[in-house]
Amino acid sequence: MQSNKLISIILPAFNETESIPKVSAAIEDLFKSLAYRYEIIFVADGCTDSTMETIEELIKTNKHIYYIEFSRNFGHQLALKAGMDHANGDCVISMDCDLQHPPEIIPEMLAKWELGYEVVYTIRKDDKKLPMSKRITSKLFYNTINSLSDVEIESGSADFRLLDKKVVKVLKNFHENEPFLRGLIKWIGYRQISIDYYPNQRLSGISKYNLKKMISFALQGVTSFSVRPLYGAIYLGFTFTLLSILYLPYVLFAFYIGKEVSGWASTIMTIVFFGGLNLMILGIIGIYVGKMFMQVKERPNYIIRSSNLNTEAN
Repeated sequence: MQSNKLISIILPAFNETESIPKVSAAIEDLFKSLAYRYEIIFVADGCTDSTMETIEELIKTNKHIYYIEFSRNFGHQLALKAGMDHANGDCVISMDCDLQHPPEIIPEMLAKWELGYEVVYTIRKDDKKLPMSKRITSKLFYNTINSLSDVEIESGSADFRLLDKKVVKVLKNFHENEPFLRGLIKWIGYRQISIDYYPNQRLSGISKYNLKKMISFALQGVTSFSVRPLYGAIYLGFTFTLLSILYLPYVLFAFYIGKEVSGWASTIMTIVFFGGLNLMILGIIGIYVGKMFMQVKERPNYIIRSSNLNTEAN
């Protein structure tokens, strides 16, 4: 018996021409055996390949497919946010286009939702085929987030999740310039449960998250949910101030006995060290000030170039 409940599937896409037909076909095949209505919303995040042409071709033969095309690349998190802002489902499921997020566990996510859970998030289990460097940086990312921020995010948490419409309604009211959705969703609460999964092999292309983006993402997460780095800068300043005071007796003693206080190289090294430390602390403060500066401008989080959804209603 067909349920009247509508499931919205959000798929951010950045140059995913080859993946889009495969992921849409996999979702379509899955829902043939599920008693739900569904819609697939592709969010084309400033694509420079033929992603949009591929989506438009699919729309001609699949009435369940919708799209949002950004005017430029605004980033993965804002692509997810745009999909949520314009989804109509009783629940929303976000996943990647490359099928590393296996559609086969969607029925389990829906079963948890039917039990009353309003957030069903996934935990990626370690893939032994991944390079050691990738696994190390991933663990370092979550350790950094959890040690410096005020929200606890399990290692391996992914943007593959189900959100009830009441949670999506809350998220629609957030207009942060750099939303960190993994943290926001943990922060807002509601009944949450996790599901483990093993990622599939990537269909095509390479990961969009290189080391530089991982570091940027970690800084974004930490500064979105905590002021601990600012306290850390203060404690660091106090520590080195105390250490410099401890050095004072040595200087006075050397002056008293007439011993020359030499060491030009060590002096320069000290100056360089503390100069670098000051710049680091100023950089931490600058990140927070910069986030406030961008937020108070109240620019739109993203700009929609075209869509076959009623984007004016949101």
